[in-house]
Amino acid sequence: MRMDPDLRYDLLAIDLDGTLLNSRGEVSARNRRAIVRARRRGLRVIICTGRGLVESSAALAQIDQREAVIVVGGAIIADPAANRTLHRFAIDPQLVVDATRMLLDHGHAALVFKDRLAAGYDYLVVRGAQQIALEPVTEWWFKKMGAKVRYLESIEDDEHPEHTVRVGACGARSRFHAVRQRVAQAFGDRVVVQHFQAVTSRKYARGLADGDTLDVFEVFDARANKWSALQHLSASMGIDTGRIAAIGDELNDEQMIEGAALGVAMGNACDRVRSLADRTAPHHDEDGVAYAIDQILAGAW
Repeated sequence: MRMDPDLRYDLLAIDLDGTLLNSRGEVSARNRRAIVRARRRGLRVIICTGRGLVESSAALAQIDQREAVIVVGGAIIADPAANRTLHRFAIDPQLVVDATRMLLDHGHAALVFKDRLAAGYDYLVVRGAQQIALEPVTEWWFKKMGAKVRYLESIEDDEHPEHTVRVGACGARSRFHAVRQRVAQAFGDRVVVQHFQAVTSRKYARGLADGDTLDVFEVFDARANKWSALQHLSASMGIDTGRIAAIGDELNDEQMIEGAALGVAMGNACDRVRSLADRTAPHHDEDGVAYAIDQILAGAW
């Protein structure tokens, strides 16, 4: 693929949920056509998502993604065509043990996410001696995404500690305040913590207290974020980071929106991402990605 010398950028990083995907979890026809145009002009389109590779597979198929993808919030760079891991930022095994215990102490079943291509499964669910039940939304997500899941009582029985890239939980936002404080105090700058609203079926968002939301709480190695993964990947491609554009909406897009030469916030983006962005595209239900691509291809952005 020859890069277009008239374009200001060589690589376009695009988030999935709240960005490329609409509220129905689909890539619109307009967004698909825009990605085809971008590729024809020589832009390397890289998907950067908080989902795992298997959880992203339906979306990747909709856009015929053959380039490398950045998944699990930047913790893994994978080749979807060859189905192999190119690079990962694994978490120190002892840190995984400690973080899991903290989640259990605060009444959360721990979702220990693995590099599936190394471990053979996606999630190790640790319930503790008290056998903490999973949130129904988590069970729904596993089924919807076809995730491979294993269950343990104790994290000390994990057979693949070296393949962990994330430790997290899902539940009501109000229940995460205490554990977030504890994680911050215990680990400091050794980890990155992401805390944001979960992608969910509408029925699971009902029954919460006024002002509460269903949230995802995640702990990563300090090196793991979408921008650090983009830096690693672009270096392997021979692309200068000054020629990267990025589009996103949520807190796990923050570093790549700030680091990219062009950072684009969706119209539905959180306030922090909007404040860091150079430009704002329409809402994800209004084909904002297609609009942004057209502005880039026209040289307006």
